[in-house]
Amino acid sequence: MDAKTNPRRPVCKLVGTDGNVFAIIGRVACALREAGSGDRGREFTSRAFAAHSYDEVLRLCIEYVDVR
Repeated sequence: MDAKTNPRRPVCKLVGTDGNVFAIIGRVACALREAGSGDRGREFTSRAFAAHSYDEVLRLCIEYVDVR
């Protein structure tokens, strides 16, 4: 599914975060909030901070937003 057919996965550009995991988490959470999915943003943030690796956070990003 893409972001156009699934509004629960808004588009999120991660260009410019320079691999900073905290910037990535913030940008994804912000994209979810702006799309009216504040609950999913909080859920994502909680899961991301509990993740055990950078790769796990990236997988979560793909689950919650349409990464560009």
